[in-house]
Amino acid sequence: MKFGVITFPGSNCDNDLLYCIKENLGQNVVSLWHKDTSLKGCDFVFLPGGFSYGDYLRSGAIARFSPIMNEVVRHAEKGGYVMGICNGFQILTEAGLLPGALTRNLSTRFLCKNIYITPQTSQTVLTKNLESKAYKIPIAHAEGNFYCTKDDLKMLNDNGQVLFRYCDENGNITPESNPNGSLENIAGITNKTKNVFGMMPHPERASDILLGNIDGKFILENLIAQ
Repeated sequence: MKFGVITFPGSNCDNDLLYCIKENLGQNVVSLWHKDTSLKGCDFVFLPGGFSYGDYLRSGAIARFSPIMNEVVRHAEKGGYVMGICNGFQILTEAGLLPGALTRNLSTRFLCKNIYITPQTSQTVLTKNLESKAYKIPIAHAEGNFYCTKDDLKMLNDNGQVLFRYCDENGNITPESNPNGSLENIAGITNKTKNVFGMMPHPERASDILLGNIDGKFILENLIAQ
C-alpha cells in the first residue's frame, strides 16, 4: 500500500506523519502538496494536523478549496482510503466527506495534553484489531468539540460510524473524561462506507518508543494489517 501525506500552508504534523509511516510502520509514503492535481498513485491519503491557512474563517474552511482536495474527494468517492487527523478532520467535515463539524472547545481554550480514547467498533480497517481498552493519545486543538444534528448522530451510532470516544484511563466513558465538550464524547468518526476517517487526537505523536508511548502506533498499524 502506498501512503500520501498532504501539506497545506500551516500544516505542522505532516513531517510527523511522514516519519511515522516510513520509520515506525516501514511503509512507502510520499509527500503531497496542496496545489498538486494528482495523488501520485497513493492508496491511502492523510490530511495532517496543524493550522491550515492560519485557521482563518473556520478551521479547515479554506483548505477545503485547495486544488488537491478535488482529487481527495474523487479518491474517497471511488472507495479510496482517506484519513484526517485534528485539522485534517476539520477539513474533511468542511469538504462534506464526514458529517458534523468541529467547533470551539467548551473551555474556549487551546488544549495540548495526553487524553484517553477507547474504540467503539471493530468494523473498520482502522479499529478492527484494537482491544477494547483505553489508549493514551495526545490532543492539540482549540476547535475539537464535535457537533452534529440529531439525525446524523443517530446515523453514526446506528451504522457503527463512531470510531473512538474519550474515556478515562480505565476505559470508562464519562463527562469528566471529555476534554472539549464533544457530543457523546466522540473523538473520531468514519463515513457510511467506512473508507474516510477523522479523529482529533494525534496517534502519530504516540508512535515512537523514544517518546515513551506507542499507543498511537497500535492504531495506525491496523492500516497495514489488512
